[in-house]
Amino acid sequence: MKQHELSATIRNTTGNGPARSLRREGRFPAVLYGPRTEPILLSVNVREFERAVQKGNIRRTIFSLSIQNGATLTRPAVIKELQTHPVSGRFLHADFYEIDMNRKLRVMVPVVTKGKARGEEFGGMLQIIEREIEVLCLPQEMPDALELDVTELGIGDTLHVNDIALPAGVELPPGVNYTVVTVVSQKAEAAPAAAEAEVAEAAEGEEKGAASEKAAE
Repeated sequence: MKQHELSATIRNTTGNGPARSLRREGRFPAVLYGPRTEPILLSVNVREFERAVQKGNIRRTIFSLSIQNGATLTRPAVIKELQTHPVSGRFLHADFYEIDMNRKLRVMVPVVTKGKARGEEFGGMLQIIEREIEVLCLPQEMPDALELDVTELGIGDTLHVNDIALPAGVELPPGVNYTVVTVVSQKAEAAPAAAEAEVAEAAEGEEKGAASEKAAE
């Protein structure tokens, strides 16, 4: 996993007023912290951050933070929390968490299916239960995605997280083996929908009956 370089500067002010001033200057407030790092107040250039974000999923991006404070201090970090404006989407605040490149992280990695399930040829439907799974790995070994071959799945068959071939250095958290994909019968899928329709129809009938009774009164 390539590290994305991002420069940041030390800030000495806090509060809404200074934060608004930063945003007018094309920057936004951030903080860096970690298990062996005292919190450092930072400001980050919006455009530079946007370019880094566009290169990949921000939750799986490792930043090489170059902190300017007279001398340059470089720290590897990931985004712990990113606050954005609910309407405009602009960045409001970022929490960077310093990581140890020699210690494994818990990260969510997307699952990509490969091939067409055999059961689909007989009227089945591939159902993806988990689109991301949690793995343990060193930061530099973080995979972009995990591939799962579904070609041999028939109707009623499932593949669990333990069926995924993991790259070297990547492992699952202990004691997990949940379902990731399955092939279901379209008839089985239709049955709950039909039952829901019947319940809705019955409820509508009851409402109409109650309205008629009230009118009769």
